[in-house]
Amino acid sequence: MDTWLAVASKRDWRSYADRPVPEDVQQRILDAGRLSGSSVNKQPWLFVVVESDDAKERIAEVVYAGENIRTCAFAVAIATDGGKYPFDVGRALQNMFLTAWNEGVVSCPNGVKDAEAAVRELGLDEGRLPVNIPSFGYPKRPQDPETRSAEEWSAEANRKPLDELVRRV
Repeated sequence: MDTWLAVASKRDWRSYADRPVPEDVQQRILDAGRLSGSSVNKQPWLFVVVESDDAKERIAEVVYAGENIRTCAFAVAIATDGGKYPFDVGRALQNMFLTAWNEGVVSCPNGVKDAEAAVRELGLDEGRLPVNIPSFGYPKRPQDPETRSAEEWSAEANRKPLDELVRRV
């Protein structure tokens, strides 16, 4: 898929089809996070895959939108020392989201409302905190990004117009 089309057509999804994501697709999504750039190449993250129904139910209680986790095929807690490096985590998230989208998998970021409980449920080492726990799965209805041009996707996005966001000096 063309990168501009991927960026323009990608939307967050909050519910998923009841269908597993194959291991090879999960591996590509995780590897996309691993390949992300990071501050002085620290690679500060740990990816904890959440996929059993029991684990998803426990993690659903520690995020703001628990149903995203309950219905997903899998989630990935991205933890760093002290919850630091949010920019680096964001880069890993975006790489994972775009790779998932390329594979026909949809995704959504999930903020952590109870970090201490999340640490316990994820079995994280002391000092590691989850920064975000994105969910992944196949969409309930088929998606075909290539049915429109990137410009058409961009024009229909529920976003502020570019001219309101850009200032040149």
